[in-house]
Amino acid sequence: MEPNKQSDWVARSLRNVWHPCTQMQHHETVPLIPVSHGRGAWLYDHEGKRYLDAISSWWVNLFGHANPRINAALKEQLDLLEHAMLAGFTHEPVIRLSEQLAALTGDVLGHCFYASDGASAVEIALKMSFHSWRNRGHGDKQEFVCLKGSYHGETIGALAVTDVALFKDAYGPLLRASQTVMSPDARQAVDGETAQDVARRAAADVERLFQQRGDKIAAIIIEPLVQCATGMAMHDPLYLTLVRELCDRHQVHLILDEIAVGCGRTGTFFACEQAGIWPDFLCLSKGISGGYLPLSLVMTRDDIYQAFYSADVTRGFLHSHSYTGNPLACRAALATLQIFQDDHVLAHNRARAERLTQALAPLANHERVRHFRQRGMIWAFDAIRAPADFSRRFFATALEHELLMRPIGPTVYMMPPYILSDEEIDGLAASTLAVFNQVMAA
Repeated sequence: MEPNKQSDWVARSLRNVWHPCTQMQHHETVPLIPVSHGRGAWLYDHEGKRYLDAISSWWVNLFGHANPRINAALKEQLDLLEHAMLAGFTHEPVIRLSEQLAALTGDVLGHCFYASDGASAVEIALKMSFHSWRNRGHGDKQEFVCLKGSYHGETIGALAVTDVALFKDAYGPLLRASQTVMSPDARQAVDGETAQDVARRAAADVERLFQQRGDKIAAIIIEPLVQCATGMAMHDPLYLTLVRELCDRHQVHLILDEIAVGCGRTGTFFACEQAGIWPDFLCLSKGISGGYLPLSLVMTRDDIYQAFYSADVTRGFLHSHSYTGNPLACRAALATLQIFQDDHVLAHNRARAERLTQALAPLANHERVRHFRQRGMIWAFDAIRAPADFSRRFFATALEHELLMRPIGPTVYMMPPYILSDEEIDGLAASTLAVFNQVMAA
């Protein structure tokens, strides 16, 4: 495509497309890239320029763009069934996916309820928690607890348990108040403290709240191991173990938001496995479909399912989405799970993670970097004395170095797909260092 055509796509997009999480005026100076196609870890524009997708297109793309195995599964499914309502009907892809996911939890979380996006999954978990308590005669348990700095989505219910001012403040009058407790973010450690010490302090804050208001609290919601949107705040698995014990003791549900951190991102398929616990509700989205199609779900326990099982319609969970359990999305998810099994992905990711961590050593030891951290296939570090427009400048400079990276404030992070070659790993590390030095020197 000729250069003027590339510019034409940009102009038409800016005229008619309202882009997400964007102050549209910024695109007067920050480049908008019209993507032509993707292959593997790379995205290509209409002029043939390529960009290593180091953030998996907002954390969804696990096995590369245009993955042949996922493509083949979807092409086959297209000739069978594109969609059918899940109310009163069912189909093979949603049955198989539910069975396989339940099996990954040892059938502890044996019931799956489907939606289309992560915020909707959070809404479902919140509603399901409250409604199950009401069905059991505890209708006064109506409060929810979230962590300081937490992010769980931008619909009204999900935003009520989000603690990021940028997203929440404008809509405060619309939101139901929630309780906020200390984050277990390991960066809060004082001299002599370990990440486990911080986890214990944060769990003690939860205990104080539960002692005061446990009879009013329906659930606490946590993004396990990594609070992503607040700046990749990582915590020790001990925190989850302690909070699980507190939830059991005070009869409070535990909701784990694994929308970003599930599907192998933290090193185990489910992040909570590293704490040796299971929640009452587990939310999945993003990577579950391999980054192909909108799909989310909530997994829950049989005792919660049984709280709704009745001849009384009003005791049922009356929640729906038109595309609930879409066959194409479920088939993409099944192909994704098959790749995990066939390619021994979790084991291979450990080797990839070790290589990238070693390659990033110059950044970890950089004089302008603090809190270099890594968990599974997530890396992050914080820039010291960063310029005020650091994130936008870094994004634009990264594009010049064939990288798609999108810092969160002064926090630079990487969440690449699980397919990087050694050459791509080394190139990602070298280019990130070059971008960082260029931006910090400006």
